[in-house]
Amino acid sequence: MSRFALPPDDVLRAREKLVLDHFHDEVRQDWDATLATFPHPRYELIAQMTVHDGDGEVRGYYHDTRVAFPDQNHEIIALRHAHDAVIVEFWLTGTHRGPLGKIPPTGSKHRTRMTAYFVFDEHENLVAERIYFDQLTILKQLVAGLDKRNPADLLTLGRVVAGALGMAGGEPDRRLTDTTAPELGR
Repeated sequence: MSRFALPPDDVLRAREKLVLDHFHDEVRQDWDATLATFPHPRYELIAQMTVHDGDGEVRGYYHDTRVAFPDQNHEIIALRHAHDAVIVEFWLTGTHRGPLGKIPPTGSKHRTRMTAYFVFDEHENLVAERIYFDQLTILKQLVAGLDKRNPADLLTLGRVVAGALGMAGGEPDRRLTDTTAPELGR
């Protein structure tokens, strides 16, 4: 199919239903149903340059993010179709109740604008959810709720900074950096 042509309406509707079911099942934390939207689950987090590939890694990602934000939710802003993807702009919300990697819980809420590309192959299988967001936006919101005059909150702030620094500087996943430019034809 040409990259300039959209699939027929029935394909677009089926993709959209699958993506909306995926969002709904994530909020309900029904991981079996969420994972059933993929033949092989794969999340690509571009801000962190990490890939969670396969059932075990994706379930680990779900576990870790729901420990950090047990009330995580999505508020869809817009949904668009591309020749090989459904693109969803949304707000991700949640309250930081558990560790987020090396960052200790702050008890603060965040509401972060994100974009997710749900990429489909030529057989209409969902092959990846590729998520774009700004990590600093989340971090700023997580520390904004801390009282900088409270010694306990200052200690938490120091631990957040140390945790964020401890998570920085890792090598990006080569599956996200080793890319090939498309043949665009001029």
